[in-house]
Amino acid sequence: MTAQLIDGNALSKQIRGDVAQRVAALAARGRRPGLAVVLVGDDPASQVYVKHKIKDCEEVGMHSVLARFSADASEADVIAKVRELNADAAIHGILVQLPLPPQMDSAKVLATVSPAKDVDGFSVASAGALMIGAPVFKSCTPYGCMKMLESIGVDPKGKNAVVIGRSNIVGKPMAMLLLQADATVTICHSRTQDLARHTRAADIVVAAVGRREMLTADMVKPGAVIIDVGMNRVPDSTRKTGYRLTGDVHFPSVSALASQITPVPGGVGPMTVAMLMKNTLKAYRQRN
Repeated sequence: MTAQLIDGNALSKQIRGDVAQRVAALAARGRRPGLAVVLVGDDPASQVYVKHKIKDCEEVGMHSVLARFSADASEADVIAKVRELNADAAIHGILVQLPLPPQMDSAKVLATVSPAKDVDGFSVASAGALMIGAPVFKSCTPYGCMKMLESIGVDPKGKNAVVIGRSNIVGKPMAMLLLQADATVTICHSRTQDLARHTRAADIVVAAVGRREMLTADMVKPGAVIIDVGMNRVPDSTRKTGYRLTGDVHFPSVSALASQITPVPGGVGPMTVAMLMKNTLKAYRQRN
C-alpha cells in the first residue's frame, strides 16, 4: 500500500481563493476585513510565520497591520497595544504570535484579545467555548486538520482517533474538534505508557508533539489516516537554508502503510494560514 498524499498546498489555495472572491465583493462596496498581528522579539520561526500571514492577507485583499515589539518590551506595552487594536474598527481579527518572551504571561496577553477578534482561538474564553461545543473561532491548525479530513472524505464519526500532544495550541483543541465530530478520542503525551499500543489501534492519528520522526511504521495500523502537524528543522549542509524540514512522522516508512498522509512541508502548514484568513473574514461578517 502507498498512501495517498493529502495536499495542503492545493486545498489551502482553494480556500484562500474562495476568501479572496468574498473579500473582493466586499471591496467593491468599499469594505475590507482587517487583521492585526502582534510580534514580540526576534524569534526566526515567528518572523517567518508572520511574514507568510501578512503576505496571505495581501494576496486575498485584506487589510493588515503588523505591530512589532522588541524582545525586551514590557508586558504592559503589549497589552496596551492589544487593547488599542480591540477598539480599532478597521481591525476585525487580532493574532498574538507565540511564543512570547519569558517576562510575559502569555495567557494574560491572550486574554486581553477581544473574543470577537480572537481569530486564532487561543484565549481562555475561546478554549472554554470550544470545550462546550460553541466556539466563536476554531483554532487555525486543528481547524485546518479537520478540513483536510473532510477534503478526502474521511468522516471521524465512530472512528478511533489518537492525538499525540496536549498543547493548548494544537493537541487539546484538536481532540475537542474530533470529539465533536463523534470520534472516540485518546490524547497521548510524554507520560503515556506504551504509546504504540494506542496508535496501532487508531484509524486516525494526529502527530503534534514536536519530536522529529517519532511516529514510525511499527506504531501504525495499516490503512490509518495520518495527519502530521510537526515541523522540525534538521541541519542539512546541501541546502541553501542549511536545514531541511521534517515532521513528527517517519514519512518513508509510514506512507507505505497508511491510506492517506500529510507531507511535510506542504501539508498542515499552509492550511493553518488559510484558516486564519477564513476566520478573519468570519470575524468581519459577525461584526457587520
